[in-house]
Parts: sequence; structure tokens; C-alpha cells
Amino acid sequence: MNRRVWIAASVVTASLALVVGLALFQPWRLLTRSVVDEPLPVAVATATATAGGTSPTTPHTPSASAARVVGQGRFVDGEHATSGTARVLELADGTSVLRLEGFSTSDGPDVVVWLTDQPAGGDDWHRYDDGRFVPLGDLKATDGNQNYAVPPGTDLSGLTSVVIWCDRFDVAFGSAPIRTA
Repeated sequence: MNRRVWIAASVVTASLALVVGLALFQPWRLLTRSVVDEPLPVAVATATATAGGTSPTTPHTPSASAARVVGQGRFVDGEHATSGTARVLELADGTSVLRLEGFSTSDGPDVVVWLTDQPAGGDDWHRYDDGRFVPLGDLKATDGNQNYAVPPGTDLSGLTSVVIWCDRFDVAFGSAPIRTA
């Protein structure tokens, strides 16, 4: 009887460990991909007075002068292969946006995008949360062109890189150096 109890307890323990492991690591995400292709961000015009009253708010049409590049760099691999370009843009209305272009990385659980004061690259993929960082939101897709609003009032000085960060495991999927004013 003791042997049957031991075998049953072992099966239950192994099953529980498997379920917990699958829930934490979500290995199927290594096989999933998603794509987003957002247009280049533009500032939104404020309402203007006209002879008949006020015109509604309308977006500017995209142009070369619609955004000023404040910083940019190419992604380097971290824990996962990551490629593309990161650009910090200042729009005509003074707001800032991080734009990922030609971007590609792996899928994973709890993957977010940050601006950080830690240098990009290197062997220590866990250090990006050691200093100052500005969370910009969840990663929208594993591939494509994506825009992330920088919170209003954010001081960009001293922020030296963009990191694709896995919150669950405290590790960088990839990072890109940027130079900001």
C-alpha cells in the first residue's frame, strides 16, 4: 500500500510541476509570431478658429518636418535574437514617441518596452532595471513598425537605451543604444 501511495504522490507532484513550469515559461510562445505596422506618428492639431466657429481637431498630414529624431540606434541581441531600429521622435506638438522600425524579436510572457539609463548590449541581460527606467507599455507585436508614447513630462536626458524587457524573468530580449538630449 505504501508503494501505491508513493507512486500516486510522485505522479501528482510531477504533474503539478509540469503545469507550473508550463504556466511560468509558456514555451509555446517561442513558436508564435505577431505583426503590427503602425504609421509614422504625427502630432494632432488643436482646434482653430474659423469664420463659422471652431474647426474640429484634425491630424497633421505626415511630412519630413512632422517629427524630429532625438535619438536612434540599432537593436542588439540579449536573451533572444532582436533586430531593427529604435528612434525617439519629438513631434511638432512637443510630445515624444519611441518608434521601432523593421523590428523583430521573440514572443514571451510579460514582455514590455522601456527607455533606460543602462547602456545597450553587453553580457549582463539582467541589469536594465538596476537604474532609472521609463516603462512605455507592453510589446505590441514580435515584428513590424510600432509606436510607444513617452509619458508627458519625461526627462529624456540620461536615458541611453531602449530595452525589450521580460518582466516575468527580469531579462532583456534585446536593446538598442540611443543618444538623447
